[in-house]
Amino acid sequence: MAFDFLKRVFTFDQVPPEAPVADERAPDAAKPAETAAPVAEDVSTFEPSLLSDTAPEDSLPIAEDPVLAEEIATAGGPAADDDTDGQDTEEPLLPLPAVEDIGDLGVVPLSLLEAEAELAPGESPTADLDRPRDISALPAGFATGPAPEPEAAPEGERLTWFQRLRAGLSRTSSQLTGQITALFTKRKLDDATLEELEDLLIQADLGVETALRITDTLASERYGRDVSGADVSRIMAAEITKVLTPVAKPLQLDLNHRPHVILVVGVNGTGKTTTIGKLAAKLSGAGLKVMLAAGDTFRAAAIEQLKIWADRTNSHIVSSKLGADAAGLAYEAFEEARRQKSDVLIIDTAGRLQNRTELMAELEKIVRVLGKLDPDAPHTVLQTLDATTGQNALNQVEIFRNVAGVNGLIMTKLDGTARGGILVAISAKHKLPVYFIGVGEGIDDLEPFEAQDFAEAIAGIAD
Repeated sequence: MAFDFLKRVFTFDQVPPEAPVADERAPDAAKPAETAAPVAEDVSTFEPSLLSDTAPEDSLPIAEDPVLAEEIATAGGPAADDDTDGQDTEEPLLPLPAVEDIGDLGVVPLSLLEAEAELAPGESPTADLDRPRDISALPAGFATGPAPEPEAAPEGERLTWFQRLRAGLSRTSSQLTGQITALFTKRKLDDATLEELEDLLIQADLGVETALRITDTLASERYGRDVSGADVSRIMAAEITKVLTPVAKPLQLDLNHRPHVILVVGVNGTGKTTTIGKLAAKLSGAGLKVMLAAGDTFRAAAIEQLKIWADRTNSHIVSSKLGADAAGLAYEAFEEARRQKSDVLIIDTAGRLQNRTELMAELEKIVRVLGKLDPDAPHTVLQTLDATTGQNALNQVEIFRNVAGVNGLIMTKLDGTARGGILVAISAKHKLPVYFIGVGEGIDDLEPFEAQDFAEAIAGIAD
């Protein structure tokens, strides 16, 4: 019995049958999750034929080949058996490369071996780096050596204000004029066309009143006749000019009241602080003594930004710690401007949404405090409007006008929107003066509002 057990566990000078050659990847490694644990065989069912050299081939275990047909096709099929005489032939061993020649993956690139083989004896691999090479055929967009100094543009090539205005309003005008041209291509002016044109003008934020004026004028001149896009643009520019001319006024400064107090209000992100800096630059450049008040006490960045503008424009500034009372700061700034005999005091305020009653109440408090120091102060209340807000700007003007007594507008960011027509709708409804418009971030990009220039830029009419 013990001998039978030893025969089952060990082989005594008998060569076990060779298993068929399988793929280098064992089936167990290919599918580890599907392989079950081996089950121990019952020693009582031992078959001596399994230990015999003459065991029939049918009884031998067959290994499953995990190599798929697609893999064989991709790999070029099994390698041919070159060992015809049954003896292994050893290939000569190649010398190991030096450590410094090994790549990041521990493999010497083939290109590196070929390059080293082509080198002449004693020649350094980097010997040709110092040789002059012909680099005249570099692809477009590349150059060697230091970058050429940019040539200063002649003064005569500086864009005029109208050209910059047209460029800033190009998104508004191109969208509007493109739709108008498509509407009037080979089409006579009838009621249906007028109705479609009216819808286009309203969608461009020009407002219902201005849209009706344009369509009525167009109908009286060209009804029943062929109309081109140029005809519509001409009439549109003329009607917009009529709407904007009454509100295009200069900002009056009463220097009999020193300081002349300008309070700047508006919702968040309309460019109040930047606009104040540009106004200070214009006034100080004209020889006026300007003082700035950093009344946006909720944002540390606004205080620092206004200090930078004060340095750039040679203006004095009054500021306080973050979170201070804005009305108290306005009081201190007015007293300091009066003591220094400043001509103009410009007060910044925190941005606030028109539906936040507590913030609007704070704005009312600033106005009341200034009124106690001077019954006419603030003399000018400017509201900055972001052109990208569209129709919401109409509601903003109405609420700020009721709370803070807004008596003038500055429209900013006209260069970043296709909704520049909202200024026309605001002017038609509220009739408030529009003092300045901005079409960029530079100091020179804030200019006095000109009705005809703006109307022609909106309509896409060249100068």
